[in-house]
Amino acid sequence: MTDLLARPWIRRLAADLALWVAVGVIMAFLGPFGSSERTLPERLLYWQICMVGGGFIGVAIDEPVRHRVPYFWGRVLLVSTAMTPFVTVLVGFTNHYLGGMRLTLANVAEPAFQVFVVCFAVMTLRQLAWAERVTVVVAPEPEEDPTTAFRQRLSAKRRAAALFAVEAEDHYLRVHTDAGDELITARFADALEELAAAPGFQTHRSWWVAADAIDDVKWLRGRGEAKLKCGLTIPISRSNAGPLKQAGWF
Repeated sequence: MTDLLARPWIRRLAADLALWVAVGVIMAFLGPFGSSERTLPERLLYWQICMVGGGFIGVAIDEPVRHRVPYFWGRVLLVSTAMTPFVTVLVGFTNHYLGGMRLTLANVAEPAFQVFVVCFAVMTLRQLAWAERVTVVVAPEPEEDPTTAFRQRLSAKRRAAALFAVEAEDHYLRVHTDAGDELITARFADALEELAAAPGFQTHRSWWVAADAIDDVKWLRGRGEAKLKCGLTIPISRSNAGPLKQAGWF
């Protein structure tokens, strides 16, 4: 029994049945279309037959339609129109057996418009209940470049270039990029502070290098050197070797 209820179509059918029963109960208490003249038990039986029976007629018609008509209102209108004759006949037989109405074509066809209105309203409700949720995908905000503050010191030609290394030269800094070198006026300490969040290493008291610019690292006799992808070779002092070693370069 549990395996049976786990099947999606069984759960969907059960949900549809619950919807038709609930609507039938509401209609019984409201007593529309002259049904208020009957007793409450009679109305409950009458509307359950009409709503549950009519509902499953609608489901049977909707199944082949929903794969071919993707438009919400077009599908509701088509299904409601197609099910109306069948539900009208069901209502006619229900009126005959529960209310003693004569089974004539005129009597059966008389409530067709009211049947269409109820079919349209209920199938709209069903469509809304089963409508697929729209998932709104919010694109993540682009991460801020941690080198942005330092790049503002460069000329427009190199501001967007790939940053390889920064070299201290007296009171100046030589900035190595894939668009060439540039000499700027700045303190090396200020450059290190502005590049603190950027992936890179201070390899020497006068050198900072971007992590993705390193091609190879060699360490011999207490000193080392890093070869960059741009062909530049920079020194590595013993006091600055720790972070590179932790990163697995040697």
